[in-house]
Amino acid sequence: MAKGSDMDAVVVGSGPNGLAAAVTLARAGLSVTVVEGAPTIGGGTRSEELTLPGFLHDVCSAIHPLGVASPFFKTLPLSEYGLEWIYPEVQLAHPLPDGEAALLLRDLDATSSLLGKDGPSYRRLFQPLVERWDDLAPDLLAPLHFPRHPVATALFGIRALLPAHQLARFSFKEAPARALFCGMSAHAFLPLQHPLTSAFGLILGTLGHVAGWPVARGGSQSLAAALATYLRSLGGELVTGCQVKSLADLPAARIVMLDVTERQLEAIAGPHLPAAYQRRLQRYRYGPGVFKIDWALDGPIPWTAADCRHSATVHVGGTAEDVTAGEAEVWRGVHPERPFVLVAQPTLIDPSRAPQGKHIAWAYCHVPHGSTVDMTARIEAQIERFAPGFRDLVLGRHTRNCLQYEHYNANIIGGDINGGVQDLRQFLARPKLLAPYRTPLPGVYLCSSGTPPGGGVHGMCGYHAASLALRDLK
Repeated sequence: MAKGSDMDAVVVGSGPNGLAAAVTLARAGLSVTVVEGAPTIGGGTRSEELTLPGFLHDVCSAIHPLGVASPFFKTLPLSEYGLEWIYPEVQLAHPLPDGEAALLLRDLDATSSLLGKDGPSYRRLFQPLVERWDDLAPDLLAPLHFPRHPVATALFGIRALLPAHQLARFSFKEAPARALFCGMSAHAFLPLQHPLTSAFGLILGTLGHVAGWPVARGGSQSLAAALATYLRSLGGELVTGCQVKSLADLPAARIVMLDVTERQLEAIAGPHLPAAYQRRLQRYRYGPGVFKIDWALDGPIPWTAADCRHSATVHVGGTAEDVTAGEAEVWRGVHPERPFVLVAQPTLIDPSRAPQGKHIAWAYCHVPHGSTVDMTARIEAQIERFAPGFRDLVLGRHTRNCLQYEHYNANIIGGDINGGVQDLRQFLARPKLLAPYRTPLPGVYLCSSGTPPGGGVHGMCGYHAASLALRDLK
């Protein structure tokens, strides 16, 4: 990258957090340049033809409950810059071995009524969160601080701290509600017997009711494109194909925002960092990875439970006990024979991503960190259990294991798409307890999912990091 005169801010990385940081700085009147090492922007929100011509797949993220509900994204006029959210009839489906499926609908009462005897318990668990989400969101999606609404946050925290498997067994008596909750909680990438895993189920379930689980029309790349176009309208610039291997590669700037995880931060800035901070970065832990498959299909997935054909998201794992056992195996370094599989089928509501009459599907399962094991047969066998005839529809497939993901995107260390373990310790200190975005180097900040509130397409890490940088600048 050419070295010019001093500028206000440089952002390294164009994922949702990097772009959110850049937009926050540009809205404050600063001159901002985003530097991206890949040929295209987007980080975890890229879309490509991975299988066959005309089939457009999301490379990483596909479903966006946090994106549509993000307190920061909601302040931006992204719809004016090409972003359109599309909502399925059913927000989430979780097929069960008996041929039925547990469903998450936008309407809380409708969801509760489908859960039979567990309906009242489900309503008691989620109704306070749904009613107070606008109050809770700024506190939950932020670094450690005294909450603006301490009572509501405390009531959430009491349940959120519990292991998901325990809360499911305590709250529900029947298989559908338990499976639905444990499937949402499994997004934690942690054994469901661990504390704090309930937080993921509570937040994702609440988002299903207050915001939905939508897809972006035309692929997740549409979100990155809208953010980039808006940034340019504010005077910001983007440079692609420019690898940053050290701070010396960057032009002089008053603020440097790094949308990289802790390991890259050490590599980029290590020689300049105090030894104690380097040791903190070296102790940062990365969690399980993913094995992902994208399919080009001759038709929609033939789920036995017909309601699964009306949802863009399907959690395939069987009962709550099955999901819990599979996630525990991954944590122990085992590749489950029957993994918990997260399936997205966006062409059910966005047919523009495939040729007429054809479909795409996207799926991943959790695997041990750094795994190179091919999980194709096990993932497809799981889907075939609940959708007999699925394999007959496959026209083409594209797979990525953990190390291939890391090669594709250096932030996905060992296949960890969450930017590091999100257990209780690293939830509080990510990578440090206070002002986690600020590094010991003046003007240099960390703004990736390796900072609070962690993984997910919400841009809040970038927003909070840039807001801190602006306060420091003043």
